[in-house]
Amino acid sequence: MEQKKIKILWVDDEIDLLKPHILFLEQKGYELQTATNGSDAVTLVQNQDFDMVFLDENMPGLSGMHTLAKIKAIYPFLPIIMITKNEEENIMDEAIGSKISDYLIKPVNPNQILLTIKKHIDKERLITEKTTIAYQSEFRKLANEINESMSFNDWVNVYKKLTYWELELSEANDNTMDDVLKMQYDEANISFAKFIKRNYTSWFETTNSDKPLTSQNLLKEKVFPILKNGEKVFFLLMDNLRFDHWKSIEPLLSQYYNIVEEDLYYSILPTATQYSRNSIFSGLMPSEINKLYPQLWKNDDEEGGKNLYEEEMLQALMKRYNVKNSLHFEKVTDIKFCNRISNNLNSILNNQFVVVIINFVDALSHARTDQKMMRELANSTSAYRAITKSWFSFSPLIDLLKNLAKHKVNLIISTDHGSVQVSNPVKIVGDRDTSTNLRYKLGKNLTYNEKEVFEILNPSEAYLPKINISSTYAFATANDFFAYPNNFNHYVKYYKDTFQHGGVSLQEMIIPVICLKPR
Repeated sequence: MEQKKIKILWVDDEIDLLKPHILFLEQKGYELQTATNGSDAVTLVQNQDFDMVFLDENMPGLSGMHTLAKIKAIYPFLPIIMITKNEEENIMDEAIGSKISDYLIKPVNPNQILLTIKKHIDKERLITEKTTIAYQSEFRKLANEINESMSFNDWVNVYKKLTYWELELSEANDNTMDDVLKMQYDEANISFAKFIKRNYTSWFETTNSDKPLTSQNLLKEKVFPILKNGEKVFFLLMDNLRFDHWKSIEPLLSQYYNIVEEDLYYSILPTATQYSRNSIFSGLMPSEINKLYPQLWKNDDEEGGKNLYEEEMLQALMKRYNVKNSLHFEKVTDIKFCNRISNNLNSILNNQFVVVIINFVDALSHARTDQKMMRELANSTSAYRAITKSWFSFSPLIDLLKNLAKHKVNLIISTDHGSVQVSNPVKIVGDRDTSTNLRYKLGKNLTYNEKEVFEILNPSEAYLPKINISSTYAFATANDFFAYPNNFNHYVKYYKDTFQHGGVSLQEMIIPVICLKPR
């Protein structure tokens, strides 16, 4: 299909002198229309569709600035390039304040004009084409890396690259490669699940030194050394913050903070708040929490909140590692509480260690499952990411972090687990005491196809608690989710394409921990 020609209006009272420029652009495939005065230009814009306007600043009759105002009143987003002989600062300020797209100083040459067109009109198309070509050339290389990844660091690098291309293609507004990227993500997650099956339980053997940073060691490795160095730390844990979510909000913080370290660590299994977050703040694996602090741990089958005692666990952890810094702890269930924290920040920062937990991103994923409108708004990973970024941009949290940047405090942003968009149902059978999470099941006498899941038959190997002596864990992998045979079709229809966590995928297990300092 032939591409539509870009149509340009050039307005100049000496348009005849610009004939060589116009012929040059027509030879490049652009369609040119001309006008010698502002009034004719306004009439043309009212009656025809243009992609760009070149506008002379100094014309008799209706001046360039007045013509600009009239055209902007008709089409506020039409790119207008002001061309002027006048280099006075007040003229430039007035033109920029009137929302011109760019300005050029006479005399202009054809290549200068061509570059301006590409900059403002062809830019998106050129970026899209270049990004698509670049990903296509990297596709095979990345496929080889997926097939050859043997270590936890290899998988971190693979996930970083997949996220990079996901964001690049999304920014380029190119849907042509969506299916290819999804296929590559699926292949990566299938291979990643095999890697986890082979290696996960060995990470918790005391004799094994070749293991990644995991939840129970996060504070000990990333936070306590800074505190012991006499520096203040503001630790922000955003529940369910995926790596791509972090990359989308990173630019919003870059004008206030420098990134000291951008790292990824591994969430323990299950990648669910009850397990991973309690592990972070206790510095222990789930079965160890259950054993040492039975009053603070609730199993899946018990009533009541599963994350009510993070502060008590953290205080015990600090005592265990002789971290004597004063602590201020806040769990923000209503985002308006951020305003209260911000208003009292000077007082709060009298403490050397401040911990704030934000649940919005996790709440958004659950709302997307339960509410039809949210399903429609966040119908893909890019839409989910965009909503997260939009929320962050206008939430009191960004104001809190701006306020925090005025103080000499280390900001560490992290999370407890990520999430994955599920699409493939896997049948599982359990009794009525079996846990309800779609990505993992804990129970006795679980029945499933063992090839379709990651099973842990001996929970003690993964430091997971048992509800009874025959308890086992089954984890969904890649984009699978568990569904019971009873009322199977209804169950599948309701949960298909929702964002879930608890299982084994790159998006759930490999998660960000970011260290920042105010500029």
